[in-house]
Amino acid sequence: MAKYDKADLERRMKGAVEALRGDLAGLRTGRANVSLLDPITVEVYGSHMPLNQVASVSAPEPRMLSVQVWDKANISPVEKAIRSAGLGLNPISDGQNLRLPIPDLTEERRKELAKLAGQYSEKAKIAIRNVRRDGMEALKVDEKKHEISEDERKRAETEVQKLTDEMIRAADDVAAHKEKEILSQ
Repeated sequence: MAKYDKADLERRMKGAVEALRGDLAGLRTGRANVSLLDPITVEVYGSHMPLNQVASVSAPEPRMLSVQVWDKANISPVEKAIRSAGLGLNPISDGQNLRLPIPDLTEERRKELAKLAGQYSEKAKIAIRNVRRDGMEALKVDEKKHEISEDERKRAETEVQKLTDEMIRAADDVAAHKEKEILSQ
C-alpha cells in the first residue's frame, strides 16, 4: 500500500472535478460551443480520428458552428460523423465549410440534459470519495507500520475529510452552474 501523500490526493480529487468540467462542456446548452464537437471521431484515411485533427471548428455566431475541413476529400465523412453523433445537428455543406445551426432545445430535452449533468456530478463525487478512501487506508497502514502516531493519523484524516468536502462542494457548484445554464434558456 502506498504511503499517505496529501499532494497526490489533492491532485487526484482536482482531476475528478476537471473531468466533470470536461464532461459538462460537451452538454449542449442551445448556444454554439466548439467543445460540443470534441467527442466526434471521423473515419478518414482508413482510421478513426478526432474531428479537430481533420478540421477546425469555430463559433462565428451564438447559434451557429462552422467546421472548416482541411482536405476536400474528407467533407463527406465529417458530415456523416456529425449527423450520426446523436447531437441533433444537421450540417449544411458550403464548399469546404460545414455550417451547423444549433436548434432550440425543447423543455423536455433541457430537463434531460440537466438530469445528465446531475449524473456526471454524482460520478465525479464518487471518484472524489474513492480517493478519500485510499487516503484514509494509507494513513491506517502508516500508523500500523509505526511511521506515524495515532494523533498524526487523526489530524491527517481531518485534513483529508476537509479536502474531500471542499472538492465535493466544487463539483456541486460546477454542476449547479451548468444546470442553471441549461434550464435558463
